[in-house]
Amino acid sequence: MGLSVNSSASALKALGTKMAVSANNVANVNSDDFKKSRALVTEGDNGGVKVDISKVATEGPLVTETFNNEKVQRELSNTDIAEEFTQQIFTQYGFEANTKTIRTQDEMLGTVIDIIA
Repeated sequence: MGLSVNSSASALKALGTKMAVSANNVANVNSDDFKKSRALVTEGDNGGVKVDISKVATEGPLVTETFNNEKVQRELSNTDIAEEFTQQIFTQYGFEANTKTIRTQDEMLGTVIDIIA
């Protein structure tokens, strides 16, 4: 039983990191030249869960503006807000599933203790 709790706790930690990465991307959606990060959740050692974070190097949209009668190009953030919100929804479902697993194991353990006592 302890292994499933450890796996779920490990998953909750990894999902927390994934949500923080996505929140940082959303917070910087209006920052010029910002490159979003991506958090990939994978299976770790001994049934655990790990997260790998990497920068996404694709260019953001280029806009041309006039500044002091000169045309200036600047690159916007490459963050796609719709993609981030979709990822946050999937991450929320992962939180809910792992929390329910821990809660169910706690209830089962309580039932076993009640039967023994």
